[in-house]
Amino acid sequence: MSKANSSDQNEDYYINKEGLLVFTRKYHLKRGTCCKSGCKHCPYGYEKKK
Repeated sequence: MSKANSSDQNEDYYINKEGLLVFTRKYHLKRGTCCKSGCKHCPYGYEKKK
C-alpha cells in the first residue's frame, strides 16, 4: 500500500506519525464487513490474536 499525501486526508483515513495510512472507524462502517486483520479502529470488535 502506498503512502498518501497529508493533503489527501479525509474522514476515511489519516496518516500516523510513522507515515502509514490508517483507516478510521467511519471507513470500516462504510465498508460494511470486518476483514479480520486487527485494524486499529475496528468497529466490529475483532481483536487480532497475539
